[in-house]
Amino acid sequence: MAHVPGEHSPAPDPAPVDTHCPYCSLQCGMTLRPVPTDGGTGGVQVIERTAFPVNRGALCGKGRTAPAVLSSRVRLTEPLVRRPDSGRLEPATWEEALDRIAEGLEATGRVHGRDAVGVFGGGGLTNEKAYALGKFARVVLGTSQIDYNGRFCMSSAAAAHQRAFGLDRGLPFPLADVARTGCVVLVGSNLAETMPPALRYLTELKEAGGRLIVVDPRRTRTAEQADLHLTPRPGTDLALALGLLHLVVAEGRVDEEFVERRTSGWPEARAAAMAHWPELVERITGVPVPDLRKAVAMFCDAENSMVLTARGPEQQSKGTDTVGAWINLCLATGRAGRPLSGYGCLTGQGNGQGGREHGQKADQLPGYRKLTDPAARAHVAAVWGVEPDALPGPGRSAYELLDALGRDVRALLLMGSNPLVSAPRAAHVESRLRSLDFLAVADVVLSETAALADVVLPVAQWAEETGTMTNLEGRVILRRAALTPPPGVRTDLSVLSGLAARLGWEKGFPADAEEVFEELRRASAGGPADYSGITYRRIAEEDGVFWPCPERAEESGFEGVAGADSENAEAERPGPHPGTPRLFLDRFATDDGRARFAPVSHRPAAEEPDAAYPVLLTTGRVLAQYQSGAQTRRVAELNEAAPGPYVQLHPLLAERLGAAEGVPIAVVSRRGRAVAPARISRDIRPDTVFMPFHWAGPGRANTVTNPALDPVSRMPEFKVCAVRLELAEG
Repeated sequence: MAHVPGEHSPAPDPAPVDTHCPYCSLQCGMTLRPVPTDGGTGGVQVIERTAFPVNRGALCGKGRTAPAVLSSRVRLTEPLVRRPDSGRLEPATWEEALDRIAEGLEATGRVHGRDAVGVFGGGGLTNEKAYALGKFARVVLGTSQIDYNGRFCMSSAAAAHQRAFGLDRGLPFPLADVARTGCVVLVGSNLAETMPPALRYLTELKEAGGRLIVVDPRRTRTAEQADLHLTPRPGTDLALALGLLHLVVAEGRVDEEFVERRTSGWPEARAAAMAHWPELVERITGVPVPDLRKAVAMFCDAENSMVLTARGPEQQSKGTDTVGAWINLCLATGRAGRPLSGYGCLTGQGNGQGGREHGQKADQLPGYRKLTDPAARAHVAAVWGVEPDALPGPGRSAYELLDALGRDVRALLLMGSNPLVSAPRAAHVESRLRSLDFLAVADVVLSETAALADVVLPVAQWAEETGTMTNLEGRVILRRAALTPPPGVRTDLSVLSGLAARLGWEKGFPADAEEVFEELRRASAGGPADYSGITYRRIAEEDGVFWPCPERAEESGFEGVAGADSENAEAERPGPHPGTPRLFLDRFATDDGRARFAPVSHRPAAEEPDAAYPVLLTTGRVLAQYQSGAQTRRVAELNEAAPGPYVQLHPLLAERLGAAEGVPIAVVSRRGRAVAPARISRDIRPDTVFMPFHWAGPGRANTVTNPALDPVSRMPEFKVCAVRLELAEG
């Protein structure tokens, strides 16, 4: 248990409150007990919540210390407005701050056109906030220019999911199924550090006799648990998956009956895979042929198998095709559409799944509807009380939106994101943010991005407001308020309500989360991500509800997609729909019910090493920090564990450079230069260096990363770019 003072009054009812962690997509269950402090003000005590099925009480250090950011010593507690005379951010009233934002957005749209106003959201926003933000952009501002930082998270996996299965849900099965399968191929995920409580499922898998294959260019804490660790050169995951599929065909391991009955496009995908013979794949990836054969044997000899991907294969300029190749492996071997087998994506951000389902993504409307679909536009417009033609069309993706700042997009409202640290080619993004005519930021802390704003609004945090999130399994859960926000702090929904009223919309933007969710239910009804049968009461009673969940079972178009196993069988009977823990058991969500193979071939990364930039850089997270670090870098315990950035490099590379442990190393790309101490380790390939991306300043890894975009998902290529190394002074 952890107790951290919050320096504000506890909620009227001091009883323990069941809620969820504010960080990753596990959305671990926890209980908060409001407690008085010596000064008479309030804090919260974190208590294990063993009954919640995802984490069963386990919490990582970030979850245990999350209340530290509730303290007024580290957070924003009053609005800030940049004064023209001093150029500094100074305290202001809420009325002045909201007036300034409304005036800035309205004037920009009036002078330069509605699409000159942009909105940028976040994958940590609740479903209610994501929904309201998308509605605010399209209805109040009338702009198409809205996207969110979830585009940097798992958009390539989402695109591949849609292409193969007709539906995108990170895991099409409960996380608990991972422990019950026979073999897991974990691609580009350091689960032990990014979501530690989930590691228990891999441990239980192995204890039950299952096998674990980890694909990662580094020997991470997760890779240490593997029965087989494959270390491909960064940017070659696509070739690796194709090589494994080649061997599946060559060794006669294709499930011909499944392919014939439940898929389409196999001849083309097979031909593409056969062009990637094992020796060629070894030359491309660096993975020895015997290890390729061993991986195929482990995957196919098990009665059930899964492939789980994360940011490694996804954050590439060919991420959609790469994920598609891993899905092909599952389809060809019949490891999809049946219990305890299949492909899944380990979502990163807390609401990375729900955040893209309900309208803050550039091309989508609530319920995961397509913005270009006339029927979808008509349905959502009716819920919103506007004409379908009044809704703007699709806008720019996240990086493209940031790149357009100060030119086509002149004003920006930003909620729940810190792109100055998290975006690729970050120095360029910083210059674009500085070039804006007007920038407004709503955040819990003064992030690096907020520090550039004209107006900064202090908003409530996870423990101070109620709302729903959708975790990596598609389980919709309920965060509950345990504390009252400090005086001077309002919720994001209150902010949008106040701005909408100032811009002529007195109704339609309530500040109450449950009222917003009730409208979200209506807006999502009949869509791919149907939440209409989910209520706050049901979530509380059932420890979360899996979507799709129509209001009534007989109204569902997804019974066949859900399948008829014991947990889903009720979906086929009249009455309330129970939710859908497992997808695709009888049919896939495509028009013909068949999964689609992707005929993909390997291609190089957008930027390969050359004489000037001979080394590969890859980036990622560390255990004690989260995303851009805006919150975790304000927690003393976490900073002690991970005080700053570093450059991990192999001893052979360090020797050639003349570097020693702790010596400052400059990592230089065509976009900029980052400097951090050397961390010399044999746990990384000799041709590769690694930097965590949580820090701003000289050690900002994203200063050097490449914004090359996947042509389908528009995901930037964070995971591989060409760099050179230099010894740095100081």
